[in-house]
Amino acid sequence: METLLDLTVDRLAALAQPHRLAVFRLLVMAGPAGRAAGEIAAAIGLPASSLSFHLAHLKRVGLVRVERQGRSLRYAADFAVMRDVVGFLTDNCCGGEDCAAPARNAA
Repeated sequence: METLLDLTVDRLAALAQPHRLAVFRLLVMAGPAGRAAGEIAAAIGLPASSLSFHLAHLKRVGLVRVERQGRSLRYAADFAVMRDVVGFLTDNCCGGEDCAAPARNAA
């Protein structure tokens, strides 16, 4: 049985790849409606076969969900899973004390 730690590591590992991270961020920006696979490919600039590989990886770890709409596939970020990952990372922030998150550095 996979533990929460194992699952979180798998999800973070999936995002530790530039194309998958770009796809996931695009889907987060798209909101719950998500985007069609062709729209994602055009926006990211990936060939369909490469995009399929990356979307399958994100789907396998639960970061995205897919819905068939006619002959098209529509992908969306799974926001509950995203919140679980962020929650896992911040559960014990500042030893349980009130703290302000540090300012985000522009990279």
